[in-house]
Amino acid sequence: MKFLVFLGTVRDSTPPNPQRLGLRVAKACVTQIYQGDHSVELIDPLDLDAEPIFKPHFAYARGKAPPQLQSLADKIEAADGYVMVSPEYNHSMSPALAHLLNHFGSSLFSYKPSAIITYSAGQWGGARAAVGMRTFLSELGCLPVSAMIQIPKAHEVLAEDGSFLENIDAEGWTDYFGRTFTQLQWWASAAKNQRGKIDPRKLARSFKRDPSQRNTPQPF
Repeated sequence: MKFLVFLGTVRDSTPPNPQRLGLRVAKACVTQIYQGDHSVELIDPLDLDAEPIFKPHFAYARGKAPPQLQSLADKIEAADGYVMVSPEYNHSMSPALAHLLNHFGSSLFSYKPSAIITYSAGQWGGARAAVGMRTFLSELGCLPVSAMIQIPKAHEVLAEDGSFLENIDAEGWTDYFGRTFTQLQWWASAAKNQRGKIDPRKLARSFKRDPSQRNTPQPF
């Protein structure tokens, strides 16, 4: 199966220290999922040269989206599941992650699972951000699995390459990651098999014309 790991930070400066703490968290996720012999790719928002004025992929005419945006849209559509890695900003998910994901319509993500991974340099591990991410990802269509990963003091757990530091319980952390990724892989496999049997978009029509299509039917 194919998984995408979305990194939710674009900060590349000091402070904070160490720089881009989330990158080592995302690399750890790639390593832990790859142990299951799946295809995994890290999506770093710094690699996406987005337009200065926000314009999502679905707002372009067919075939007219910028190549980088179209390439990522194709990867999202082809993936079987997603891992969302976010720090915590004011008890909420990363603005960088929300901005990146909002470039794409829910039809690319829908009927697939996701996993929520949060981290911090402090003691809470971004747990409060994870609560809001459940709502966001559910609306996006990639329902989050119940098990989540929070990593407090991530710089004391992970090296820059995403490996576990020598002075920690690597086996315990591997099991902790594994609980979430086992759920993700199970649901991704189940969803993929069901999509192969029944096209979900033939069961419920998509709302593509304007937001009013979501309105409650009028009583008269």
